[in-house]
Amino acid sequence: MVNTVDQSNLEIKIHLDNEYGLHARPAAVLAKEAQKFSSEIQLCFDGREVDAKSILDILTLAVPHGGSLSIRASGADAREAVKHIKKLINGRFEGNK
Repeated sequence: MVNTVDQSNLEIKIHLDNEYGLHARPAAVLAKEAQKFSSEIQLCFDGREVDAKSILDILTLAVPHGGSLSIRASGADAREAVKHIKKLINGRFEGNK
């Protein structure tokens, strides 16, 4: 599901199927990929919102296998950022456990 506030603000909800949840290796991959975009990107889980460009922030979410999280982005390349992060998560971080 994609909610559009305007062209530069997006939010989607996604289910985390990675077997071990969002632990160190996937968090590092996610943060590195998020840093490629100029938009602000946040991950939201269990009432908390963190910077998707920070490995430590991502780890504090402790998203377990099967958890649902939101990806929010705002900025010039928000649509591309959300699409890329969604693809990364759906691809289970390219096989990283």
